[in-house]
Amino acid sequence: MKMNRYILVLVMLLVTISVSSQTIFGKWKTVDDETGEEKSIVEIYKENGKVYGKIIEIFDPEKRDLPCKFCKGDDYNKPVLGLQIIKNMIKIGDVFKKGTITNPEDGKVYDCRLKLDEDNSNKLQVRGYIAFFFRTQYWIRAED
Repeated sequence: MKMNRYILVLVMLLVTISVSSQTIFGKWKTVDDETGEEKSIVEIYKENGKVYGKIIEIFDPEKRDLPCKFCKGDDYNKPVLGLQIIKNMIKIGDVFKKGTITNPEDGKVYDCRLKLDEDNSNKLQVRGYIAFFFRTQYWIRAED
């Protein structure tokens, strides 16, 4: 009887780990799609039924304390570290969309789509677009 209980606990733990690795929630390393350089860590989370992402770490020490001087509205001059760059996303099927993503380097805001890579749940497809023009980056799941 005790052995069955241990096996059940082990199976539940493995299922929990498997399910948690198949979600967009958590910490992601942003990677420059042109240079391949890891730039920051963005934490993606759910709040009030919508999905958001904020910068929680910046790898380049010279950029850690910079303000978002090109951002508009409430984000103008806010520190980039801690800035909420993904806003108001909702899940539709296997993607998250209907929200925006801000590029803190130039302050531009794009419509956004987030989707786990079909072949690797530790890779997040991040697509910013205007009309039918888009740019895609792949972020890598960060270790907690």
